[in-house]
Amino acid sequence: MTTSGSGNGPFVLVDGTAYLYRAFHALPPLTNSKGEPTGAVYGVVNMLNKLLREYDTDRVAVVFDAPGKTFRDELYSEYKATRPPMPDDLRVQIDPLLATVEALGLPVLRVPGVEADDVIGTLSREASGRGFEVVISTADKDMAQLVEKGVTLVNTMSGSTLDRAGVKKKFDVFPEQIIDYLALVGDTSDNIPGVPKVGPKTAAKWLNEYETLDSIVEHADEIKGKVGESLRDNLEQLELSRKLASIRCDVELDTPLDALVLRAPDRETLTDVYRNMEFGSLLRALRETQAKTEPAAPEAQYETVLTEGALDQWIDKLANAPLIAIDTETDSLDYMRARLVGVSFSVDIGSAAYVPVAHDYPAAPDQLAADLVLAKLKPILEDPKKNKVGHHIKYDAHIFLRYGINLAGIRYDTMLESYVLNSTATRHDMDSIAEKYLGLTPIKYEEVTGRGAKQIGFNQVALEQAGPYAAEDADITLRLHEKLWPQLENTPSLETLFEDIERPLIGVLTRMEETGVLLDTDLLSRLSREFADKMHEFETKAHEVAGGPFNIGSPKQLQEILFDKLGLPVLRKTPKGQPSTAEDVLAELAEDYQLPRLVLDYRALQKLKSTYTDTLPREVNPNTGRVHTSYHQAVAVTGRLASSDPNLQNIPVRNAEGRRIRQAFIAPDGYRLLAADYSQIELRIMAHLSGDKRLLNAFAEDRDIHQATAAEVLGIEPDEVSTEQRRSAKAVNFGLIYGMSAFGLARQLGIDRDEAQNYVDLYFARYPGVKEYMDNTRQQARDQGYVETVFGRRLYLPEIHARNYQRRQYAERSAINAPMQGTAADIIKRAMISVQDWLSNASVDARLIMQVHDELVLEVAEDKVDTVSKEVTKHMADAATLDVPLKVDVGSGTNWDEAH
Repeated sequence: MTTSGSGNGPFVLVDGTAYLYRAFHALPPLTNSKGEPTGAVYGVVNMLNKLLREYDTDRVAVVFDAPGKTFRDELYSEYKATRPPMPDDLRVQIDPLLATVEALGLPVLRVPGVEADDVIGTLSREASGRGFEVVISTADKDMAQLVEKGVTLVNTMSGSTLDRAGVKKKFDVFPEQIIDYLALVGDTSDNIPGVPKVGPKTAAKWLNEYETLDSIVEHADEIKGKVGESLRDNLEQLELSRKLASIRCDVELDTPLDALVLRAPDRETLTDVYRNMEFGSLLRALRETQAKTEPAAPEAQYETVLTEGALDQWIDKLANAPLIAIDTETDSLDYMRARLVGVSFSVDIGSAAYVPVAHDYPAAPDQLAADLVLAKLKPILEDPKKNKVGHHIKYDAHIFLRYGINLAGIRYDTMLESYVLNSTATRHDMDSIAEKYLGLTPIKYEEVTGRGAKQIGFNQVALEQAGPYAAEDADITLRLHEKLWPQLENTPSLETLFEDIERPLIGVLTRMEETGVLLDTDLLSRLSREFADKMHEFETKAHEVAGGPFNIGSPKQLQEILFDKLGLPVLRKTPKGQPSTAEDVLAELAEDYQLPRLVLDYRALQKLKSTYTDTLPREVNPNTGRVHTSYHQAVAVTGRLASSDPNLQNIPVRNAEGRRIRQAFIAPDGYRLLAADYSQIELRIMAHLSGDKRLLNAFAEDRDIHQATAAEVLGIEPDEVSTEQRRSAKAVNFGLIYGMSAFGLARQLGIDRDEAQNYVDLYFARYPGVKEYMDNTRQQARDQGYVETVFGRRLYLPEIHARNYQRRQYAERSAINAPMQGTAADIIKRAMISVQDWLSNASVDARLIMQVHDELVLEVAEDKVDTVSKEVTKHMADAATLDVPLKVDVGSGTNWDEAH
């Protein structure tokens, strides 16, 4: 054993438990935007950072109480019995705090059976014995007993320190007398008995006179007055109090002293924690520290290309590069109308070029003509052997198409790499993933264009700003690819998902978006007028029922009418304690009351009118006469496609008004719309994943699955199943997929909870494979933090271990649903790729124009409908090999509703 310390600075021992409570109670109740408590973590991290700044040391340990009972509980069952339980808002912060402290590079100790004090006492004794100066950071007065030569206490909150003289000054006893002092005084917070009527002054007086507790006991008869009587009456429990107050210094530790060394911080984990908990100041400080401590990266070499000679030099670089990062700058986000402003590219990290072609502000320098630039780039851009990477490269492909260039060789897309790697970790825009995976904060678009009403188009941005911004986009795209792609390669299922589904889909979606959908704008205008008239009728009737006019669109006025004036029951309150008028609340009230029904009918028409019948005609492109939506691959965490501008995914199909809107999606003369829809695909996936024999047989025999379920559960013949019984079975079949509880089923079916629970129990008894699958999937989610689709797509569930019951329950429901919804998304994507391959190779007069949920819509020449129907059905059915057949329903018509 060495006899002297080694390393830099003192050995710092931190009472993490004291820090935890101090931070929790000293700060206001901080939360992030999700409502999760964060104050204790924030406070402790700041205290630790302050401590490390003050003590320049590489020897440190942070010690927390371990869960469970300690030896003191065995000595005295009432130990700490008066202490209230840990608040839930503090309890949920412990695990994140421990992970954060470790990410800071600080060794963390939690030893079962003893308290943090005992671990600190043991470490202090050993470190001091080996010649280290020891600093114990705590506000716990019990720790004063550990002070000796070379061992001091520091209170981080107050900044005060206690050495031997300091202990004497504060308590009027020396450190070696503190245990006896505490035994006499007791401790109400720990429920250490002590001696009634003996306070700090009396205890110090006695110890100054008699020196030790044993001597006080020996002279107990000499002590006069009621305090002397109290001492004599409580002599038997003094030894217990002394044992409870004594910090053990002989705890067996698995971690040797030499292992308690400050490590380099895990900046990636800290960045994630600070971002999730929304600690902006800590995140900024972390980045500043990183910039100071890491070797400075060579300054990026960004070039703005203004001459043909400089362009030719870059053309040579592109021609010889194994991978080209490319990005376009435009004057609009509408890919069908955007005008090219410039092109940027990079082939080496830290080096990039921007070629402006249409910056037209008054002092703009001469730029190369767009025709010249694109003519020189066209052979490279259209060469399928020249690999390209972009961020959301589908948009760039559209822009090049506007200028007669068919972008080929799309090899990677960093937006999709991030999405496939972990769809829930972050948003997948460049700024977000650059911050997460590279620790970089790119120049933001608003920094060069301004914000709000004063924002200018990119074509008006000065090249001094535009050049570095645009070139950086290409450079960061290349950096992101080099960071993300190796992670995908290390997980073969994710690499395959990218290569076989997400990347090939880029071209399919580009073609679909370019084709667009033909609309009957006259029909939509008529519908808008009809909806307005019906809305007026509903509003007038609502005023009659309410007994007077009110603003039907005002939640506050509606609240007053429903609950104050009409006295309807309050089913739920808002976070501010007001009666809720949310749609699900109104739907429940509408079962018994007329006014909520009228409000819901009004709202439904208002939404259809504002979202579709008024808006869709304005979305028609004047050059094509069609609507061109944008399909998004990296939005829905389960893998489903989303669409915007306009959103075609949410047009209702089950009510008459929604179907009439679908009638406005029409085929041009000589063509028909063909709609091909997977039948009950998620239930089929459930049968495949669960392997339940009865469920598999029902699908294999092509039985009515809801009728079959009702017959199985109720123990009757299928032809005896009533319409109502089939409806109940359908609610259970689909409800289970989405994690519906018996309570939810009861509400949906209008039955009591016990009856609903009995139905669910019967279901699981008849389909035990489903129950086993659900239980196993929840456990898998808990064990590994994610679930997977049939094709290996992962959905991470960060809240699967959340202390908050509702968030944990939601994560568990997602764990059940995600593999089915995600697999369905993968299957229809595979079907789209397969159908498009066939359309391209067969040169048939048909084209994909829409994808909505589990449905594909095509525009088909009238004389090719039968051929295309058969082929599309085949390709969709063959898109996956499951233990049950995939069934596809196909129809055609002059409009979408007729085809559906």
